[in-house]
Amino acid sequence: QVQLVESGGGLVERGGSLRLSCVVSGVDLSTYAMRWYRQHPGEERDLVAYMDSFGRSTFYLPSVKGRFTISRDNAKSTIFLQMNNLKSEDTAVYYCNLGGPNRYWGQGTQVTVSS
Repeated sequence: QVQLVESGGGLVERGGSLRLSCVVSGVDLSTYAMRWYRQHPGEERDLVAYMDSFGRSTFYLPSVKGRFTISRDNAKSTIFLQMNNLKSEDTAVYYCNLGGPNRYWGQGTQVTVSS
């Protein structure tokens, strides 16, 4: 059974930092591209960051580029999203994903940025 368990969300002041983690079990993480999405209330999930299975190709939502960094530790079967210089518009529920929107999802973790 594949499981993705996120952690690291919380309340942070504007300009602060958080690091989200997603522990993956049940699959070999090294064979999957990974994604982080976020969802604002009443809206669809948006792709925030992507990294291919080789760790060579990345994509970032333009509004987070230069502030967020996606990374992976295959040995620990964990993916990360380092978020710096957080803004109020980054407030959302963040989800990790393996294999694309039709595959595996975490349960989500709330990030709230206070102004």
